[in-house]
Amino acid sequence: MTETKVRAVRPRAVRPHDSAALILIEGLGRKNPKILLGKRHPSLKFMPGKFVFPGGRLEPGDRRMNIAGPLDVRVEARLLKGRKDDDPTFARALALTAIRETFEETGLVVGVGDYGGPEKPPAAWRDYAHQNCLPDLQGLHFIARAITPPFLPRRFDTRFFALDARAVIARIDGVAHAEAELVELVWTPLDEADGLDMADVTRSVLGELRARLAAGMSPFLPTPFYHFSRGNWRREDL
Repeated sequence: MTETKVRAVRPRAVRPHDSAALILIEGLGRKNPKILLGKRHPSLKFMPGKFVFPGGRLEPGDRRMNIAGPLDVRVEARLLKGRKDDDPTFARALALTAIRETFEETGLVVGVGDYGGPEKPPAAWRDYAHQNCLPDLQGLHFIARAITPPFLPRRFDTRFFALDARAVIARIDGVAHAEAELVELVWTPLDEADGLDMADVTRSVLGELRARLAAGMSPFLPTPFYHFSRGNWRREDL
């Protein structure tokens, strides 16, 4: 009688969802500006109870939403680096995702009201469009990209943007509450943010933000890309 060896089969890694997050900065140019963070509901499966930047998954409608101003060409190039195509619609959609998700999770309206709202907004943008404004991408800085490790059941390929909080033109109160995805919103001084309960990747992005602020938010600085390889986090420059 012969023995048959059974090889363990590793579960296939979940494909990460394209996502984006927005870091709003209050007091840009000051020594210790404030940034907006939200505390996730403790019952959520992904990062329960952690403080995060507002953000979420790219939706099909993010590719079709009208804008008031385009991305900086250097930001667009870094967002598309490493892709097989160089479709600027994808880069723009990522930036729009960050703005839409911030509106949905915080009630903060980022945009300009000079041109009114779109006549026929995509479904995901209808509530935003009721504010009678358009998103403006010109002031966005691409701070970092990070992909959730492959051993986790939920994975996101997130692009982190930063924006002067003066781009917020309106606010809907009561969006963050005890039963919402974000149960609390805090404007915290950047030097005190590390005292909050957050994931390591969020701390890494904060470090990149500090470095960029110290360099005057220069658009010529490379954007770091964090990904998990062979059991360790790796950092590359885009």
